[in-house]
Parts: sequence; C-alpha cells; structure tokens
Amino acid sequence: MASSPQTRPEPCPPLPREPRPIVVIGAGGIVRDGHLPAYRLAGFPVAGLFDIDPAKARELAAEFDVPRVFDSLAAAVGEAPDEAVFDLAVPASAIARILDQLPDGAPVLIQKPFGEDLGQARGLLATCRRKRLRAAVNFQLRFAPYILAARRLIDAGAIGELHDVEVRVTVYMPWHLWTFLEGIPRVEILYHSIHYVDLVRSFLGEPAGVYARTVKHPRTANLASTRTNIALDYGDLVRANITTNHGHDFGLDHQESYVKWEGTGGAIVARLGLLMNYPEGEPDALEICRLDADGRPGPWQPVDFSGSWYPHAFVGTMASLQRFAGGETDELPTRVEDAFNTMAVVEAAYESSAGGATPIDFEP
Repeated sequence: MASSPQTRPEPCPPLPREPRPIVVIGAGGIVRDGHLPAYRLAGFPVAGLFDIDPAKARELAAEFDVPRVFDSLAAAVGEAPDEAVFDLAVPASAIARILDQLPDGAPVLIQKPFGEDLGQARGLLATCRRKRLRAAVNFQLRFAPYILAARRLIDAGAIGELHDVEVRVTVYMPWHLWTFLEGIPRVEILYHSIHYVDLVRSFLGEPAGVYARTVKHPRTANLASTRTNIALDYGDLVRANITTNHGHDFGLDHQESYVKWEGTGGAIVARLGLLMNYPEGEPDALEICRLDADGRPGPWQPVDFSGSWYPHAFVGTMASLQRFAGGETDELPTRVEDAFNTMAVVEAAYESSAGGATPIDFEP
C-alpha cells in the first residue's frame, strides 16, 4: 500500500546496539510462532532453551538452530551466558518459582499475564523488586507495526485530540490449541483481552473504573468465559470499549477484528488480520480519515506499514528490554510496574462481571 511521506511509519522499534544472548524458558506454541521467529528476524542471538518436555524443546531447537537445550531449569539459569536475557514463556502459574531462581539483577521478559490474579501479580512485583530484576511483561501488541504507525500519527496530531478507542473482535478462536486453559477459572480477559486493556491504557492512561461482563460459550463448556464486554471509565468526554466474541464460527463474511481511534480531527482503523481465520490469519490493514477545515470527512486512505502482530511485535518487547538493560534508554514501556496496573484493571473487570448488572425495576 502506498502512503504519503508524512504518514509513513518507521519500519520497527529501535534495536539494541549490541544484542544480548537470550535464554528461552518454555517451548510452546507462542515461542514457535512469536518469540523465535521474531528473534531470528531481528538478529537476536538465542543461546539456548529449556522446557519441561525435553522432546518438544529439542524439536524446536532443531527448527530454529538454537545451539543448546538445557536439561533442567537450574542448568538454564546456572549455565546461561554472561549478560543473558531470560525469556519466560510459561503459564502464569509457573512464573513465581522461575523468578525465584533467576540471578539477582537479571533482565527478564515475562509472558503475559503477570500472574493469575491481582494477588499473584503483587507477589511477582515484590519478587522482581526484591531481586532487583530488570523485568518487563510481554505485552507485545503495543509494538505491532500497525499500532506503532497509528501511535506515530496520533502523537503527531493527525486526528486531533483522541477521545474514543474501540476494540472489536468477532472471530472463531480454536481454543483447543491451548490445553492449559481447560479447567482454569479465568480465560478470555486474563489471556486475551488483557492485550486490549493494556493497549487502551498505553493511549489513554489509567481509567477511573471499569464496567464488564464476561460469559461462557455453549460450545466450549470445558472453558471459562470466552466472550467479553468491557467499558473503561475515562470521564464524560472519552469512551473506551472492548468487545470480544471468540465463538463466531460462521465463516469469514461477518468476522471483525479491529482497533479504532477517533479524534477531534479524524479517525484511524487498524485491522488485526491475525485473529481472523486463526492461525493462518487474514491480511492486516491500516487506514486514516481526516476532517477538512469545515469538519467534513475526506476519503479513507491506506497507511503504509510493514509486518504484523506475529512475529514482528515480539521484536519490540525484547528490543526495549535489551536497550534498557544495556543503558541505551531509561524507558521500559512494559515494565512490571506498568504491567501491574494492567492486571489491576483486569481484576476490576472480573469483579465488575461477578458483581452483576444494576437491577431493573419493572414494577408499574
């Protein structure tokens, strides 16, 4: 897609001058589809990996030319190269015991969510602080190429003052690909919409409150809720809504997957093609519409960008951590303190859902 020079985004976030070796802990689908392809793309060296399933670890190492498979977590930690970055890609329930075994002061990228609930998040944050870990959480949607491009435009004032952010996902998600989700009490918000909560926070800051309802789907009775409505309270002039339905198994014709930003001078829409026809995905897109001096909308125009959520966004989270650990920047966008605030909003959403709606008085 063509775009004018003033709307052309940077192709990727800044990379570290001297990439550090990465030790990956976990060899699941997210590592195969996101982490390792991103690190190969960016030229980040992967020193080794560990998984509790040795066969899975060996298979993945062979596929991505990872030179070493550690036979234990202790070996992965104790025999890691100097200045290694630890990349934790494990279920939330396993994070705490791994953090405890990392060297004090180590850089670590933690796969979201930051714990199974806010209580665990508090404990994880305390551990990171006690061990002086240079820690971030892998909220990589912030670094998806179309999100970076949209943020550049918004920061440059292309659509005026931002007053509306909407995320809508109506797709069919093959939940059976993640067996660890079966039987746990929280699924959709904690493992999926948490990305959108984090994204909205990154644009609008901290909400004053949240209204939410999350429900199950009759065809996935082995899972907790997989459909969610979330409204974040930013006062009387700013609206932020997240709506997800992962059970829309009726073909692609009416599937939706987008983020929309509206401002006083225009609007931007990003199509998240990955979530449609998952895992093959559909094409991504980014468009902008501007109002003229009389407030009339001009035509929707494509905005150029390169890459997608998977794997390109995973470059951003690791690059930002490596640059922070190397002293190249004081900024760490998804630092654990910021991730804790995302977890606080998620917890409030679950509390809102459990609290129920305002009763209606139908008495004449």
